[in-house]
Amino acid sequence: MAMSIGAGAGGGGRGRRRRRRHGAMSEINMTPFIDVMLVLLIIFMVAAPLLTVGVPLDLPETAAKPINVEQKPLMLSIDDKGRVFLMETPLEDGEIVPKLMAVAKAGAEERIYIRGARQVDYGRVAQVMALVTAAGFKRVALVTEPEQHS
Repeated sequence: MAMSIGAGAGGGGRGRRRRRRHGAMSEINMTPFIDVMLVLLIIFMVAAPLLTVGVPLDLPETAAKPINVEQKPLMLSIDDKGRVFLMETPLEDGEIVPKLMAVAKAGAEERIYIRGARQVDYGRVAQVMALVTAAGFKRVALVTEPEQHS
């Protein structure tokens, strides 16, 4: 019993030598990484709807299935007033074929999509499509929205 009292009071030399309680930190702090990822997620969620290419149109709906495209096609848009746009650039009828020829990387094999607003006259869409096909482009398609079943 005397030993235990003496060891507790004097400390036996253990109190003088202070050992470092914490060694080198070998863990990665994930909090800043998670914060950055959440900020990027929010930025991309807000920016994604803004990345649609072309002029905003109210497209007609059909039951046709979407097609898979590896490369980005050229997009001709016809708004409800009959104006034609190549991507987002407005064009006159006489400029359509020269601009397509200049932009088409694959020449006559370039895929061209024609988007016509629901309100535009069918004859106007047919006229633009005839201009494009008469210029020798073989892969011309009309773009529609999938049908919404209520």
